[in-house]
Amino acid sequence: MTMATQPKRYISPQEYLEIEREADFRSEYFDGEMFAMAGGSDDHAQITTNIAGEMRQRLKGKRCRVSAIDKRVNIPGAELYIYPDVIVLCSEPRHSPIDKDTLQNPTIVFEVLSPSTESYDRGKKFERYQSLDSLKEYLLVAQDTYRVERYKRQPSGDWLLSVFTSLSESIPFPELGCELPLSEIYLLVELT
Repeated sequence: MTMATQPKRYISPQEYLEIEREADFRSEYFDGEMFAMAGGSDDHAQITTNIAGEMRQRLKGKRCRVSAIDKRVNIPGAELYIYPDVIVLCSEPRHSPIDKDTLQNPTIVFEVLSPSTESYDRGKKFERYQSLDSLKEYLLVAQDTYRVERYKRQPSGDWLLSVFTSLSESIPFPELGCELPLSEIYLLVELT
């Protein structure tokens, strides 16, 4: 005798947002399913704090704003609601028509990689992010080695990969008039 598996119940974006508003913890939404977000490591938290703090300082007085961890992003038409580690927004915010607290037009997204989410961040999530016309750069930041991978949208629509692996390097953001040193990203992080 074989056991039939229960089909997963589809959750609409509206249901997800209602549940999320009342929840004690954050969840992401992907193709009709909710996924609870696990707590990050100390290094993950430190790297996220460093990036957000440094970008905010470097963009102070400019047209861009920086948000970390708690800013939800929706990719229209993709049934995806996510919480990037750090976002930079350099235009007027465009919010989801069904939720005024959900942003739909980040300019730059930083994701700090975790063993449990790395393949998702590199794969399905990045694939969906590419459909956002507003997104100009997607940065994947390792927490177990000094490594930042930057995917930058080219005028052709292709994505150019640059890899930074030395604490003496800085990631240039010429359109923003600043750069972000790896030494600041990894400040107070002791890699083994």
